[in-house]
Amino acid sequence: MPGQIKVTLKKSGIGRKEYFTKVLKGLRLTKLNKTVVLPDTPEIRGMVRKVEHMVSIEE
Repeated sequence: MPGQIKVTLKKSGIGRKEYFTKVLKGLRLTKLNKTVVLPDTPEIRGMVRKVEHMVSIEE
């Protein structure tokens, strides 16, 4: 799947700053262990970088 990345939510947004929960919602990550396939764009990469301590990424 060139041009796409798989992102999986590994840690909850509960108890974190509202900013992080909004970023997760923007990535469509709403439940633990949910995996979404997203386009590999600079905007998505920036959002993933902000929450990289809470998600796992596959190229």
